[in-house]
Amino acid sequence: MNTERQPSSRPSVAILSRGDAAARQDANPRNSRFVHVFEALAALGIEAWPAIYDESFTEEVRHQLLAADGVLVWVNPIQDGRDRADLDALLRDVAARGVWVSAHPDVILKMGTKEVLYRTRSMGWGCDTALYQTAAAMRAELPTRLATGPRVIKRNRGNGGQGVWKVERLPASPMIKVLDATRDGSEELTLDDFVRRCAEYFENGSVVDQPFQPRLSEGVVRCYMAGDRCAGFGHHKVKALVDSPVARSEAGPRLYTSNADPRFQRLRRLMEEEWTPQLTSLLDIARGDLPMIWDADFMLGPVLPDGTDSYVLGEINVSSVHPYPNEAPAEIAARVADRLQRKH
Repeated sequence: MNTERQPSSRPSVAILSRGDAAARQDANPRNSRFVHVFEALAALGIEAWPAIYDESFTEEVRHQLLAADGVLVWVNPIQDGRDRADLDALLRDVAARGVWVSAHPDVILKMGTKEVLYRTRSMGWGCDTALYQTAAAMRAELPTRLATGPRVIKRNRGNGGQGVWKVERLPASPMIKVLDATRDGSEELTLDDFVRRCAEYFENGSVVDQPFQPRLSEGVVRCYMAGDRCAGFGHHKVKALVDSPVARSEAGPRLYTSNADPRFQRLRRLMEEEWTPQLTSLLDIARGDLPMIWDADFMLGPVLPDGTDSYVLGEINVSSVHPYPNEAPAEIAARVADRLQRKH
């Protein structure tokens, strides 16, 4: 792909994702998995082009990003054994030179890691959440929390269920039962063995501990957000951390719906009117710095006295939200246009 860009009076955006040299050479908006985002941006008069990233051609990508007014980033925190350390340094550099980056690495660190569950535990979506900064702290404090029921252990940065465990005591036994979110079967370990298994999580981060939500088998609702506006929903029944063979057999793919889905209007109001403003205030994130696409995964909590469901936040995804509802690209493009207008 020719990465040179001729001067243009139109606002411009690079859409960055990970790939190899061949993918970079062949990249164009029409064969991109973000084709509908490209189309929605073009409909609003925004010029956009793909930027394929790999550590082996960082300088080429830097040149490409500096030619844009903004960059939309879709790169997982962990993928194929690689992290985002080099990429985040690149994005901080181009942002410091005046290019708007979404999501900026510093915003990801505030809201896109599991630690956000601890920092927002007092909000309406929160629960009895603990944060362990060291393996020793986890070894000392986890037994007391297990006495109240099963817990879910989550490494601070990860995706696809990596580093997520359901942990529970076994009656009349010194062993504990652990279930890896990426696997089907549980196993029995000593607490010390489990803590040793999690030791690597503390090498560059912390570990979050939440109570297991008994209604997990009823499904997870994913609320997609474009900035501070809802862009749609996804709902599916999950296998991860579910012990019941019957419930596991009912698991299926995520089904996407628009932000007008009547089932989730209460959740939409909570996200737009209460929780997102509280989140930005609590984490000191400017409204305009919210990612152009992010999502919040909710499990069903206890039924409230008025008969409505409560929601418990399971995680916020910021780094690489894809796929998303069909309506999301238009919402993303609208927020991008608003942000670039304010930039100029």
